[in-house]
Amino acid sequence: MSSHDVMPDMGLYQPVTVEDAAGIARQYSERGWLVGGGQDTYGWLKDRAKRPEVLIDLKGIESMRGIRETADGIEIGALVTLTELTRDPLITERYSLLAEAAGRVASPQIRNVGTIAGNVSQDVRCWYYRRGLNCYRAGGNLCYADTPEGMNREHALFNASRCVAVTPSDTGPALVALEAQMVISNGSSERVVAAEDFFVGPNVDITHTTVLRPGEILTAVRIPAKWANAEFYFEKVADRNVWDFALVSISAAMRVNNGVIEESRMVAGAVEATPRRLDRIEQAIRGKARNQETADEVAALAIQGARPLNYNHFKMPLLENLVNRAVRGHA
Repeated sequence: MSSHDVMPDMGLYQPVTVEDAAGIARQYSERGWLVGGGQDTYGWLKDRAKRPEVLIDLKGIESMRGIRETADGIEIGALVTLTELTRDPLITERYSLLAEAAGRVASPQIRNVGTIAGNVSQDVRCWYYRRGLNCYRAGGNLCYADTPEGMNREHALFNASRCVAVTPSDTGPALVALEAQMVISNGSSERVVAAEDFFVGPNVDITHTTVLRPGEILTAVRIPAKWANAEFYFEKVADRNVWDFALVSISAAMRVNNGVIEESRMVAGAVEATPRRLDRIEQAIRGKARNQETADEVAALAIQGARPLNYNHFKMPLLENLVNRAVRGHA
C-alpha cells in the first residue's frame, strides 16, 4: 500500500533552454508536468490526484529569470519568485499593485520559492476536485460543490458552468488590472496573450484554467508603461492573514487628475473561475470624483448578475464593500 507522504515514482528532466523544455513537454503532452517553484505541484503528486510520468523542471532556464526594463514597460521572467516581486525597485516604485498582491500570497517561505508563472497557472482549489473525486473538472458528470449538500463557501458567484470553483491566484487579478501580456513559447515560436484572455473559465475549457496547451511554456510577463505610477488599490480578504486563499480580493489601477478618475481597471479575484473584470464599475466612475459619494453610487454594480450558492452569499456584500473602498481610495 502506498503512503501519501511518499512521492510516486516518475522521471525527471532538467532542461536549460526553453527550446529543450518545450520539446520534452511536446513529447510527453498530458503525461508531463512543468515545474517552476513546485508549490502547487507537490501537493497534487503526494495526494495521488495527478499522476504524470515525468516532471520537467524549469529552474535551470536562466532566460526565464530576472526583471527587465523595456521600451514600453517591464518584462518579468516566468521564474521570478513572488518575494522578488515584492522587493524589486521597478515593481515596487512603478507597479506597486503587483508587489502588494504578490506579498499576500501564502507565507514568506512559499513566496521565496513560488514563481509568478506558477501563481497564475495553478489549478483550482476546490477540495472535492483536489481529493480526486470524479467531478466535471476531473472528467465526471457531477459538481459535488454545487449540490444541496455541497460545501461551497469559497466558490463562485459568477459564470459557473458545471464547475463552481474559483481562481486561487492573487497576482492574476493584479496583472489583468495592469493590462499585462503573457509571453508563451512552444520552443520554435512565441505568441503573446493579454492577461485577461490568458485565464479561461469552465464554459470555455473545463479541464484547464489557462490557454496554455501541452508543449507550451509561459516564459515571461510584460507590463506596459501605461499604468506605471498610477493610483493603485489592492485588498484581499481571507479567513487568515497568512497562508490562505482569498475569499474575495480587489485589484484596481486608476489614472486620477485633480481628483477626477480619467481611466481605471478594476478586477475581482475569487468570485469566478477567472479574474473578473468589473467593467461596469470602470464605466460608471469615469469622469467622476474619487471620493465616498462616487463609491456609494457605484458599488452595487459589482454584484449585478451574481448567482450565489448555498453557503457563499456573504461574498456579495464583501465584494461590494471592497469595490467601495477601492473607489474611494482608502481602507
